[in-house]
Amino acid sequence: MKRILFYCCMLLCAALSAKAQDDAMVKSIQYRFGLYAEKALQEKMYVHLDRPLYLIGETIWFKAYNLNASSHQFVDVSKVAYLEVLDAENNALIQTKFSLAEGKGDGSILIPSTIASGKYKVRCYTNWMKNYGPEYFFESSISIVNPFVRFDPDRLAKEAEKYDVQFFPEGGYLVQGIESKVAFRAIGKEGTGISFIGDIVNSQNESITKFQPEKNGIGFFTLKPESGTTYNAVIKDGKGQQFTFPLPKAEERGYVMQLKDSTNKLLKVTVTATVVSDEPVPVYLMSHTRQLNASADRKYLKNNKAVFVLDKSKLGEGISHITIFNEKLKPLCERLYFKRPAKELAIEATIKNAFVTREKVNMDISAAVSSARASELANVSVAVYLADSIVSQPQSDITSHLWLSSDLKGSVESPEYYFSNNNADTDRQLDNLMLTHGWRRFKWENVFVGQAVPFEFLPEFDGHLIQGRVINKIDSTPAKGVDTYLAALDFPARLYVAQSDQKGNVMYEVRKFTGPKEITLQTNLNMDSTHRIEIASPFFKQFATRPLAPFVFSKTWENQLLTRAINMQTANVFLPPVVVEQKATLADSVAFFGVPDEKYFLDDFTRFPTMEEVLREYVRGVLVRKRQKEFHFRMVDKLLPNTFYTTDPLVLLDGIPIFDTDKIMEMDPLKIKKIEVLNSRYFLGPMTFTGIASFSTYRNDLAGFELDPKVTVIPYEGVQVQREFYSPRYDKGNADSRIPDFRNLLHWAPNITTDASGKAKLDFYTSDQTGRYQVVIQGITPSGVSGSKTLSFNVGKSSL
Repeated sequence: MKRILFYCCMLLCAALSAKAQDDAMVKSIQYRFGLYAEKALQEKMYVHLDRPLYLIGETIWFKAYNLNASSHQFVDVSKVAYLEVLDAENNALIQTKFSLAEGKGDGSILIPSTIASGKYKVRCYTNWMKNYGPEYFFESSISIVNPFVRFDPDRLAKEAEKYDVQFFPEGGYLVQGIESKVAFRAIGKEGTGISFIGDIVNSQNESITKFQPEKNGIGFFTLKPESGTTYNAVIKDGKGQQFTFPLPKAEERGYVMQLKDSTNKLLKVTVTATVVSDEPVPVYLMSHTRQLNASADRKYLKNNKAVFVLDKSKLGEGISHITIFNEKLKPLCERLYFKRPAKELAIEATIKNAFVTREKVNMDISAAVSSARASELANVSVAVYLADSIVSQPQSDITSHLWLSSDLKGSVESPEYYFSNNNADTDRQLDNLMLTHGWRRFKWENVFVGQAVPFEFLPEFDGHLIQGRVINKIDSTPAKGVDTYLAALDFPARLYVAQSDQKGNVMYEVRKFTGPKEITLQTNLNMDSTHRIEIASPFFKQFATRPLAPFVFSKTWENQLLTRAINMQTANVFLPPVVVEQKATLADSVAFFGVPDEKYFLDDFTRFPTMEEVLREYVRGVLVRKRQKEFHFRMVDKLLPNTFYTTDPLVLLDGIPIFDTDKIMEMDPLKIKKIEVLNSRYFLGPMTFTGIASFSTYRNDLAGFELDPKVTVIPYEGVQVQREFYSPRYDKGNADSRIPDFRNLLHWAPNITTDASGKAKLDFYTSDQTGRYQVVIQGITPSGVSGSKTLSFNVGKSSL
């Protein structure tokens, strides 16, 4: 009897130990995932474009919302964003950088006359977003028309019909002997879903099941693969043409998962496997919503089946990932599930239905969060443009982008449909969408590693990062440990330094670096002349695989296109140019090294014919010495009177380092406006200087000084200077002005913030262009609740 009790105790202890180990594994999965999510902050961007269609010569105005990918709240990490216009081959036709502040930024780009008519992609991203790949960037399509170059509207019709049909078994795999739900997506050459009827046939060409899409070429069927059999899908389109596509090969052994929305509160996840083992086989389930609300559980396969039950209330809103792992934390199956957001930002706008030309438009905007007791200060952007007869695809709204498009792989056709139709039928189609657009913003192997995976691209916390590489001029090999200097003819003077790493890479964080400039790049030419610095493009060279729909043109649009082309040219001639907002700068702003110890405006002194006389007579902190027929400066140490540094200071001319002192001494002192001296050691990045002697010309343009040929001078575009949208006003007796006004973009307001009651006002004037105008409002609250509103009004001829 005692022996039986002893064995029972041993079995109980073993069971308790196994349970403790399983519980520890579950907690470990949650902890390690939480640790990764905490360190791997991700940004999500939405860009509101002012219109879906443009002519060359017009301006694209845009507003960027940069958000935390998990919470959809504004994230103030990146201070610079990159926007590009790409063609179908991903060639960048327009590129620009613009500033972000507290997660918001706006700007504009002019469409050059060299662009041909067609569909183009606008993509936008930050430097930090590059770590997660181009599929995560914001992308939207626009149409651009060049009315001065003939377009062949029949070119696309000559192309052969082409379909792409893909199959997505639920969980990821087909396994022999296990029935699976198989979703499919069929698209045509335009990148949109097609209608068809289809058959699944086996290797003996026997029909197994019939299928057809429900919405946008997407649907599903069930299939139980048999051993030794392959399957094909045979589809027939509306023209009677027949096409054959292979199904994924069924695995001999493996795992299949099935998700069922069993009740209003619970989800049932069934895992079925074909495994052979004498021991109980554990499987782990982990769910998370955009890396939040992570939870894990463990079950053992019984008769090759395990059932998990998930509480919907513990899942976050939007897309959740449900992943099945084995005991080695290798992912076996994965499934997406969508939970509709409970809140939305209800945006309303009150406006008249009809106006006459040059009439004032008063618009009252309200933005309230549904089911919220108090209003939030929503940030919205508003575009008002002519909805002419030239057909173009409208841009996806901010809500459908944040909740669907940005969290799914590939292109989502008509994402707003799934939010405007809240019913059981749409929920089923939404679940089909989850099956056909799998997506994850990370790799599981990066989550369960012992140490954090380093990120290649740094966030631009404080300014634009200019990156380059130092290479040997002789053999083009990278050079490490080389001091480098970057400067621009800017006011006030700013100098950036960096030392090359093991791979020769250098990086400069430039602040308040705006507009087009010429930058100088050099090493210390007194010590080094064998290296050169190459600057890398900050724009990403990898691209997403989202296809562009072909550009379609109808001859019925010719008259409307002619009118718009004339109006565009008229506006460019008669309307004032875009106003650039520039903050006033003090006439004597402080340079990068701060307040100098000595400052000399040479016009306040008697002028001398040579620089040597100027320095010897006026500048007390600089001693001029000549050694071996070369001039050298020695700085007086202000901390130790009567003590001099024994090495040359940093010598600057209009902020650019000059290492040949003789050239400074050869300058005409009448070209120098100011001399500033810093009489102490100065630390800048990895470098130390024994004082600074800064010379400034009157126009900060070097005044004809020739830089050393070894200095690299290249043009470089900084972030955009803030521009203001021009909207004429006719409330000061100028309504009868004879200056033509044929704007089709009546107004663009990228930054409107509602007050405490959720209200805001906007006013502008109509132009001389009659027609129906579209008003598009996009917005989001600080808590991450988004919304949009579209309305329209008419503008007719004045009776006066």
